[in-house]
Amino acid sequence: MDLGLTDRTAVVTGGAGRIGSEDCRVLAQEGAEVIVLDVNLDGAERVADELVEEYDATAHAVECDLTDREDVGDTVAALEAETGGIDILINNAGLVDGRGRVENFDDEIWDRDVAVNLTGTYNITREVFPHMKDREFGRIVTMSSIAGLQGGFGQVSYSATKSALIGFGKSLALEGGKHGITSNILTPTIVVGDLADLPHEQLEAIDENFARLADATPMGNLGREEDVAPLVAFLASDHAEYITGQVVGVTGGADLLYY
Repeated sequence: MDLGLTDRTAVVTGGAGRIGSEDCRVLAQEGAEVIVLDVNLDGAERVADELVEEYDATAHAVECDLTDREDVGDTVAALEAETGGIDILINNAGLVDGRGRVENFDDEIWDRDVAVNLTGTYNITREVFPHMKDREFGRIVTMSSIAGLQGGFGQVSYSATKSALIGFGKSLALEGGKHGITSNILTPTIVVGDLADLPHEQLEAIDENFARLADATPMGNLGREEDVAPLVAFLASDHAEYITGQVVGVTGGADLLYY
């Protein structure tokens, strides 16, 4: 299926990361001009260079701190002027490394995760949204998590911020519908790349929790970046113009009652 992303400009936040970089690859393969936006400029440049070399894509690496509203505002203004307009916003940036039971949780990690995962997403969306309204077109895909639906043991900051992003994305759908803007939210299970292909014994030797989660998943394995990115590209396309405000799981059935 031709997703018709040629002549569209897509910004992927956290574009240097594992899921973000795969989103960038699929969007580039579909013909979009891709802005690899990340606080890690070296990583963003590596991804952008790959897109140019491997797919003959138009791609740019942009450094931006989503927690800095002035930086975000300046960055979006520059991108709007340089590209002719941001058509697609993939809110992918987020941190998942905070761990601890609530009574022992690190306050600094809580504040950091709220600032990056939730407020950072708000900051860039707030800047991009009015331009989409003016052009009467926009596609916003926000990356939540299965932990945002079901909670995560020892993940109070991650789960809380990812849950909040669901409400955020649905609110965008309500505000954007009459302006040709769609907003959808993805809730992937844990994504582990090539580790998802390992047999149980090898996976257990690497991480017992990974093996346990794989066993509890009806499809028998954890997620891969390649499981998520094609759906991102579809929701960014004209084919998804009547799909908005939806929470879509990419879970292998991990969110089902299974025993």
